[in-house]
Amino acid sequence: MRPGPGQVLHFSEDPTITRFVPHVAATARQPQAFVWAVDHGRAPDYWFPRQCPRAMAWTRPDTTPADRERIVGAGCGERVHAIEYGWLAAMRTVRLYAYRLPAQPFRPFGAPVAHARVATVPVVPLGPPEPVGDLFELHAEAGIQLRVLTDLWPFWGAVTASTLGFSGIRLRNAVGGGLAAPSHPR
Repeated sequence: MRPGPGQVLHFSEDPTITRFVPHVAATARQPQAFVWAVDHGRAPDYWFPRQCPRAMAWTRPDTTPADRERIVGAGCGERVHAIEYGWLAAMRTVRLYAYRLPAQPFRPFGAPVAHARVATVPVVPLGPPEPVGDLFELHAEAGIQLRVLTDLWPFWGAVTASTLGFSGIRLRNAVGGGLAAPSHPR
């Protein structure tokens, strides 16, 4: 489930949205009101139930072979996503939808690397939302390793201390509940 040319995606468990209006998210670190979306490369970050804590890592040109093997694993692709066992049932049963939005009103957001696209004007979807389907199958088809861990924090600590790119979303909902390292992507 990725956007086509000239599109960005917004993932939601709500299939009834007809217009996206800029707002300040409850978890926002900035005061501006935005409509949030993602591009092709960041879409997999949202193949999860909304509140599911997830730690994600991927290889970059400057990733060391040792970090790649230690965190991603030999022969395991270029990207790994991790969740906790407590979220397995939700991963299996969530009804997640993708809204296709026109890319034109959106601009990159995030530094040093953009991890989202934001718009400051209302945006109407290009059509009805599409069911995302089986989240495990989606990861498998994309060649993204999906790990299930008892506790995300040891993995997150290793990832954030490595040369891999990373992103953590909803980590406050993970076992232990507190951030031990940055959640912003790099």
